[in-house]
Amino acid sequence: MHSAFATPVEEPPVTRHRMAPWKRRLAMVSRWLHIYLSMASFGILFFFAVTGLTLNHTEWLKGQQRTVQYKGSVDVKWVRGSDEKSVAKLEIVELLRKAHGVRTAMSEFRIDEFQCTVSFKGPGYTADAIVDRATGKYEFTETRMGVVAILNDLHKGRDSGKVWSAIIDVSAVLMTLVALTGLVLIFYLQKRRMSGLISLAAGVALCCVIYRLWVP
Repeated sequence: MHSAFATPVEEPPVTRHRMAPWKRRLAMVSRWLHIYLSMASFGILFFFAVTGLTLNHTEWLKGQQRTVQYKGSVDVKWVRGSDEKSVAKLEIVELLRKAHGVRTAMSEFRIDEFQCTVSFKGPGYTADAIVDRATGKYEFTETRMGVVAILNDLHKGRDSGKVWSAIIDVSAVLMTLVALTGLVLIFYLQKRRMSGLISLAAGVALCCVIYRLWVP
């Protein structure tokens, strides 16, 4: 006969599966990197996302381009001479910069028997000066293509200099790390792991199908 006050039999303790130390460390590092890299790179990632949209819609550039022409002269001694070495390239470039407020890099300096052509290029900007070697007179044509063109050229790294080129490289590395750490984290979310991997595979498959069927 069992007593109502009998001591209950204790269930054996449930043994929980413990995660290996290296896995815990990987999860912790991945989570830390994913959060802080995402926050640190938010501005540049947002910039490249938005400019990816503007690059796909070049019609938004219509009406923004503005071209103006100026006339001036340089010291005729700078351009008169028997050979190309006698042309004062540095002095001509600096005069054009000061006279017309050019801040972009010089892309080309061409010299022939009758004239010198100086070209400047930057994001959303081009300028060309044609200097008559006989008289020193020049015509300066400047084209500004608007804010959207500037953003598009920065996205592509066109005529934007070495520093901005380095920023593009750093941005690419950050985006890669954010993507990879996000992929690592999905393996630690048991309830979301399968659906997350299926979404990943579906996204890759969709891009491949679009490329095969609709890209010329």
